[in-house]
Amino acid sequence: MKLLLALALWVGLSTIAPAQSPDLAAKPSRPLPAVRQVVIISVDGLRPDCLLLADAPVLHGLIKNGAYTMWARTIPAAVTLPSHTSMLTGVTLEKHGIGWNGIPTPGEPAHPQVPTIFELAARAGYQTAMIAGKTKFGALNKPGTVTFVSIQGDAKGTDENVAAEAVKIIGRHKPDLLFIHFPGVDGAGHAHGWGSPEQLSAITALDRHLGVVLAALEQAALRASTAIIISADHGGAGLKHGPDDAPSRHIPWIVVGPGVRHGFDLTRIGKLQVNTEDTCATACWLLGLERPAYFDGKALVEAFEPGP
Repeated sequence: MKLLLALALWVGLSTIAPAQSPDLAAKPSRPLPAVRQVVIISVDGLRPDCLLLADAPVLHGLIKNGAYTMWARTIPAAVTLPSHTSMLTGVTLEKHGIGWNGIPTPGEPAHPQVPTIFELAARAGYQTAMIAGKTKFGALNKPGTVTFVSIQGDAKGTDENVAAEAVKIIGRHKPDLLFIHFPGVDGAGHAHGWGSPEQLSAITALDRHLGVVLAALEQAALRASTAIIISADHGGAGLKHGPDDAPSRHIPWIVVGPGVRHGFDLTRIGKLQVNTEDTCATACWLLGLERPAYFDGKALVEAFEPGP
């Protein structure tokens, strides 16, 4: 019983209300004042070519209206938790220390060894939120850093439930920084194969749930002031994904919102390589957060219209 209670506390299964209202005066100035919120959406296991092949009008519309690349890279390990930790800390696995992908064993860190973007944003007075479809994301729920949390697991970890939780948190709390993790595409890949008809159907279903989240942002009057970054933790081939495998390592990266260049393929900038660590760095830049010197990620300012 004690073990189950400790696990539940680590995961943070229920939505958590803030202990106190954030200090709005503490929020830093932002380089693009029109951007007041940042939403990071990760579609677990979304390989770029599968995204382009699937019937996914919402995602395809975001590509047309934003800046993007289908040649972004995740970390060499190309597995869920280590990859997401790099996405949300801006550093390599060697720096954040989360090499496990389930429940930590004795001697392994329960949380990253560097601050997550949630912690950096919370220090600056922002409200933060995380909705995830796998219990392992408890590793990113360091106490005191995420204002609102909903981590789904087992049968509840579906894209539909994740979208429903996101709608609740957006409507009730309007967080400044929101991270959403959709697990369904990865599950279809493991069950039926990457690029299979079943996985393409899972992308189509995910696309509908993504549309629900975007509609919630509209209803909350947040869409026009929100930068949305959409990416993935890894791709895959056959029924799996793993280290140093090209189909596993390539991921999409899309950004839409105020100041973003429309229909701009980032590969037009020949020497620009987009990496998953850049997601954290770009979100920090948008929120006016100081980017630590130890970051491996860079702010992808090339995705935005140049200033006057």
